[in-house]
Amino acid sequence: MKNHTVRTYKSAEHLQRADQLAWKIAEVAADPVAVEPAVAEMIGNRIIDNASVAAASLARRPVVSARAQAEAHPFAPGATIFGLATDKRVSPEWAAWANGVAVRELDFHDTFLAADYSHPGDNIPPILAVAQHTNLSGADLVRGLATGYEIQVNLVKGICLHEHKIDHIAHLGPSAAAGIGTLLKLPTETIYQAVQQALHVTTTTRQSRKGEISSWKAYAPAFAGKMAIEAVDRVMRGEGAPSPAYEGEDGFIAWLLSGPKAEYVVPLPEKGEAKRAILETYTKEHSAEYQSQALIDLARRLGPKIGDLSKVKSIVIHTSHHTHYVIGTGANDPQKMDPNASRETLDHSIMYIFAVALEDGGWHHERSYAPERAQRKDTVALWHKISTVEDKEWTRRYHSQDPKEKAFGGKVVVTLNDGKVIEDELAIADANPLGARPFTRPDYVKKFRTLAEGIVSTKEQDRFIAAVEALTSLKAGELAQLSFTVEAGKLGKASPHGIFDWRAK
Repeated sequence: MKNHTVRTYKSAEHLQRADQLAWKIAEVAADPVAVEPAVAEMIGNRIIDNASVAAASLARRPVVSARAQAEAHPFAPGATIFGLATDKRVSPEWAAWANGVAVRELDFHDTFLAADYSHPGDNIPPILAVAQHTNLSGADLVRGLATGYEIQVNLVKGICLHEHKIDHIAHLGPSAAAGIGTLLKLPTETIYQAVQQALHVTTTTRQSRKGEISSWKAYAPAFAGKMAIEAVDRVMRGEGAPSPAYEGEDGFIAWLLSGPKAEYVVPLPEKGEAKRAILETYTKEHSAEYQSQALIDLARRLGPKIGDLSKVKSIVIHTSHHTHYVIGTGANDPQKMDPNASRETLDHSIMYIFAVALEDGGWHHERSYAPERAQRKDTVALWHKISTVEDKEWTRRYHSQDPKEKAFGGKVVVTLNDGKVIEDELAIADANPLGARPFTRPDYVKKFRTLAEGIVSTKEQDRFIAAVEALTSLKAGELAQLSFTVEAGKLGKASPHGIFDWRAK
């Protein structure tokens, strides 16, 4: 890996293209390096992972609405939509939109946390949609996804967005555009322009993940994927993009991040170096914000030690800056303590999550968020006894580049009414690659079958898993097999009041 220093340049300095971050990203994308077997295996795992959470969310209103919008844009050859027959194709950017929302709705797929945070699996819907539309092979898809993950992870390592209240999809637009560039074997110049265009149109604020969090939290990554496809299409037609997008005097770093004097360091593979970043990412065992994964596992362990939860006086979670200020009491969001809050908000309240996990001894992607569950009097009482504090050591470990030190958990101090104190800590989730029970292919398959039960037939589940097992052998035109069909009655019904419904009529 080579570290690249990125800063703002005045227009008079005329930064050469070869020295711009977008060009360096494009060079990585255009490098036809072979994909290592372990990377191809993990890509298959994450395709299964995405399908798992998509299956469980197909009847939820945001997913139904996104699918209805996509169905208004039939196209040939086109791309498939989760849940619909594979011969029902729509324009690829709309397939990426519908599938991206389905994948993101439950906040239950893979994650990478460093200087910023991300869900790299959000790269899969747009890259897969383009691969289906262009009749490419499984091996082509794997190459494109290896790039998408590589660029996403390395941008997240080098450039912090959330400290400036910029949503993390600003890294997803460029990574998806780069992955599509690899997929289509586009020249460096084209990918360079597409990366810049994608950055320019996917930079939004973090209000989508604060306060009264709405369904846009699921839509935002899908929007970035859709914009990435449109960006690539546009520049393939000979159009350009704002340049230099990152380093320009009025650009991304100068006005949206740390300002004209700031420097960032972004690592990228050197020419001929394999793209292995996906192996640094991790998925979720529990349908909740990743920083809560280890704490849910810790709650399962702590519950029996505490016993009668009504005797708890206070619970303090000592954790990282990010956990405290984003999903903890440091966020100063009253909604995070509100029994009437939305699922999206409860998912970003470690106080709520830890209370329910203590009471139930685990977590469920639907039952744990049900209004009647959130409004239980004993739960509310326990929930309001929980607070978080930043611990500098946990913050240091959160940002550590040493996998053996990197941690996303915390220490929990429980004080009972009689003065007894119970303490325990857990650094990483059980399912993490370095955790107590690291996820492997059978775990991903089990997750898929569990979440797809009652929604996707066993026969269709088997067919889908077989297709993933043969991923690198799938021939041109066979990528529709990486979708699945369910009965129409299990897909939910969209509101017929959108603009596109006039077109459908």
